[in-house]
Amino acid sequence: MQKLGPALVAELVGTFALVFIGAGAGALGLGGLVGVAFAHGLVVLAFAYAYGHISGTHVNPAVTVGLLAAGKIEAAKAASYIVFQLIGGVLGAYALKWVLGGAVGHLGAGALASGLAVGGTSVTVSTAAGFFIEAILAFFLVNTVLHAAVSGKGGNAAGIAIGMTLVFNILMAGPLTGAIFNPARQLGPALAADQRANLGLYLTAPLVGAAAAGILYRTFLSK
Repeated sequence: MQKLGPALVAELVGTFALVFIGAGAGALGLGGLVGVAFAHGLVVLAFAYAYGHISGTHVNPAVTVGLLAAGKIEAAKAASYIVFQLIGGVLGAYALKWVLGGAVGHLGAGALASGLAVGGTSVTVSTAAGFFIEAILAFFLVNTVLHAAVSGKGGNAAGIAIGMTLVFNILMAGPLTGAIFNPARQLGPALAADQRANLGLYLTAPLVGAAAAGILYRTFLSK
């Protein structure tokens, strides 16, 4: 039986890296949207191969909830994962704040678009739309995790599929909500940068989308 301790450390370190690098890229903004998308995707890709055999590299409470809904992780273990992911996210954000000397760029915390100029049109994302976006992005991610990694059908390419899911999610929805779809990724920067607007949305919407993906997999798609 796999020991829980190493898995929890792996989840903490992996989530720390995702926030420090991913949110850091968002805070600095030097690579634009593409840079931010690949910063997140590459972190998950790298840690999927580094820690996948230890913890599965969830690094996201939504992924853990999705696997719980799919019946692929025990409730007690899932709760432990989530606690350490949240700790890793908070530590990563405060480390980023210390390195940058302050809450530069709100430390990459997500925010709903307001008056976004798109092709001559102004786009404002409502709370309901933001909830849907964050939920559907988490759904896509957990769907990939379950079908490419958990099922074993993705083989050695599973990490690439998961990393690329982060990339395409962020490329589309980054300007709309920040494309966070990870409660730990939002909680850390929100606390460190004191950006609490719509925090409840960012904490709950990904869990709803992830649970829906897990239930769909367990009920219909794993047969």
